[in-house]
Formats: sequence, structure tokens, C-alpha cells
Amino acid sequence: MYEFHGDKNRYFELTRKVTENHIIPFLKETGAWKEDMRVLEIGCGEAGVLKAFSDLGCQTFGIELEESRLGFARQFMQAELEAGKVAFLNKDIYDVDVQADIGQTFDLVILKDVIEHIPNQEMFMPQLHKFLSPGGSVFFAFPPWCMPYGGHQQVLPGKMASKMPWYHLLPGPVYPLALKLFGVNASGIRTMKEIRDTGISINRFLRICKKACFKEQARRFYLFNPVYEYKFGIKPRRQNAIIANIPWLRDFVTMGVYFVVVPESNTH
Repeated sequence: MYEFHGDKNRYFELTRKVTENHIIPFLKETGAWKEDMRVLEIGCGEAGVLKAFSDLGCQTFGIELEESRLGFARQFMQAELEAGKVAFLNKDIYDVDVQADIGQTFDLVILKDVIEHIPNQEMFMPQLHKFLSPGGSVFFAFPPWCMPYGGHQQVLPGKMASKMPWYHLLPGPVYPLALKLFGVNASGIRTMKEIRDTGISINRFLRICKKACFKEQARRFYLFNPVYEYKFGIKPRRQNAIIANIPWLRDFVTMGVYFVVVPESNTH
């Protein structure tokens, strides 16, 4: 596993920086930014993303399934918690009652590197409407499933298991056999299979959005994901415009995508 995944301080700072330097500028460029807006992050982890928004005066709220990660979020955001600038909820997103558990709706909902881990995305996506205030929008960032490391194998221990591209696309039972051959234990194989079950392509994401009555407001495709700058020292690079418009090909060579979607009823 890459060491930054275990170093919570570094991972918090990494997510704060990519939000500050790439996500927030994207939102400002595409009209999804409002001053003093209320921001919800689903799957907030250690809250590095929310820290960047809070620093700019936004009121923030994070929902996270893993209580251990929220423990770090409360530690890193202690000053904001004491000032009432952030709040957290430890709950499965499918079980959240917006009025009872949160008591407000939001101008922006964020899912950064989260949608590809949520089961039954067709059922989940329509639920996002209930979190949005009138005129609100949803930001997504995710690695397309078919990209070289779309199976998240880079987090595995061992050089072969973590460095080999595209082998998560092996058919049926061949994939777990490959993982076992590369020295991945039973727990790791289960995790990788779960990721495979929820991995999402660009085309499928857009189909789900349309079915859930969301329309695309903005997109940006990256050959090299902005987060790689902080993880691996690789400068961000946008995808070639021609490749970005070829539906089948782009999934295999695009390492990160940003989308802003809005309810079809929105007029802005």
C-alpha cells in the first residue's frame, strides 16, 4: 500500500491541496461556485476536501460511513467544529434522513472518489435530489473503471499487484486468480472484487445521471489526474479533446474525470 494512505496527516493535506488548487477553481470556472455556500461531502473521510471549502468561508457538513476516519476528521477540523463551521454524521448514506439527521439542504454536494465505491448507483443517484437546495449542484470526481488503475490496485502491497495496469479487467474468476498469483491475501481479494462490483465508466455514469433526472453542466477529463501531483509528483494533464469525445476509447486512457451535474428542473 502507498504510504500516504496510512499517513492520515499527509492524506488530509493532500486532499486539501487538490481541492484548493484544482476542484475549487473548476467549480468557479464552471459556474457552480457561490459565496458563503453550504457544502455537503458524501464520503468525507478525514475531511481534507471540506477544510479547503471551510477556509473560504463555506458552511460544511460531512457524511462518512467509517467512524475511525471521522475520528481523524474531528481532530483535523477541531477549530472549525468549535466554531460551528463544520459538522459530521457517521451513517450509511442510504439510511440518512435529511431533516432528522441534518436539518438543512445544500448548495453543493461533493462526491470525490466515492461514487465508484457506492453499491447500486442506479438507486443511489436519485436520492441526491433530497440533499440539494434550489439551484444546487453536485460535483463528482472519479477514475473511470477501464483506466489503467481503475481497479484501485495501486493500493495493494507488492510490486506486481500494485503496478500492473488493466489486469482488473480480466474476465470472471481470472481476476481473483491473478490477484492470488501476485500475492494478495483473501481479504485483499475480497476488497478488490467489491471495487470491481461498483466500478463505473463515463458512459454508465452519464446514463445513470440522465435516468436520475440530472443534466450535465460541466466536465473535465484528465490524462493525468490532478491528485497524482501530490501522490506521485506527476503534473496534471488534461485529456486530448479528440480522445475525450470518443466514448469507448476515453475510458481506457482517462485517469480522472470531473463532472458538475444539476437537477433537470434547474434553470441556471
